[in-house]
Amino acid sequence: MAKKRPQTRAKQPQLQDGEIPVVGAREPCPCGSGRRYKACHGRAAAHAVTELVHRPFEGLPGEGDWVALRELVPAATVELHLKESLPEGVPSVTLATVLPMAWPALRRDDGSVLLGLQNDTASGDISRDLADTLRRALTAQPGTPVEGRRAPADGPRLQDLLDPEGSFEPVVHTGFEFWVPDAENSTAEVTASLERANAAAIPTVKLSGVDAAYWCETPDKNHLRWVMPHEEEQLLDALARLHAAGRSGLGEGTRLVGSFRAHGLTVPVWDLPTGVTADDVEKPAAEFAERLTTALATDEPLTADERRARGGLTNRQVTLS
Repeated sequence: MAKKRPQTRAKQPQLQDGEIPVVGAREPCPCGSGRRYKACHGRAAAHAVTELVHRPFEGLPGEGDWVALRELVPAATVELHLKESLPEGVPSVTLATVLPMAWPALRRDDGSVLLGLQNDTASGDISRDLADTLRRALTAQPGTPVEGRRAPADGPRLQDLLDPEGSFEPVVHTGFEFWVPDAENSTAEVTASLERANAAAIPTVKLSGVDAAYWCETPDKNHLRWVMPHEEEQLLDALARLHAAGRSGLGEGTRLVGSFRAHGLTVPVWDLPTGVTADDVEKPAAEFAERLTTALATDEPLTADERRARGGLTNRQVTLS
């Protein structure tokens, strides 16, 4: 039996590490090693992009609202302010909870950019993924969507692109008509997507008197979901103190029922009777905020009743991210 001849490979130009582009996991690594990308330079990149960032929106204006729009609010938009001037031909950049066909981003015919927030991301850092999508959208051809991809591990984050002093003022919509400037003349595909999205949207209102609190209406009862910036253990202690004292409600028939965990923040949730509107809870929410501030400043050990209340609240936590 003839011996197999050793395999030889033509020498390929060697690239510096900083110049290695991102390619498909099963493609040959661009460095010329002959190995697949995932087994070569892609190994470190994959580890970097899968490492979970606990609070991806930390440091951005309106961190609580970023979390709410990512996890809780069906239809909303926010004008984004970049550190640098917008490129020529891009009149505005708008964050949107959802875009048609779940596009990561869309550059409209007029050059404006819509950036989708509620999309699956390829890494453990939502901020880096969104920043990568935003940068590509700024240079996309007008009238085209931007496809998702794995962001480079050393790419910028939203905190690098957005103005830290810029305002972040969500506008909550009753539906998704903001997707297109002229819904009546949309394509059949976009129209169908718009109808499905509108049918599934839960009526939601942002409270004006406190930060990052959103009322919503469901068939059985209404709810208030309030994204809070406080450290979780401290917040749970404060909520337990109020709950044990019978001061955790937002008025007659309301009840603090638990909380969500989302992107490093805690989101207390109240059940509200059917018929209680967002306007009805504006004043009670402002009064609760004052009670909570006092409770947060208390460092006395929890009493037995407060520990039981805290245990009940902890048992009714649900992690969204």
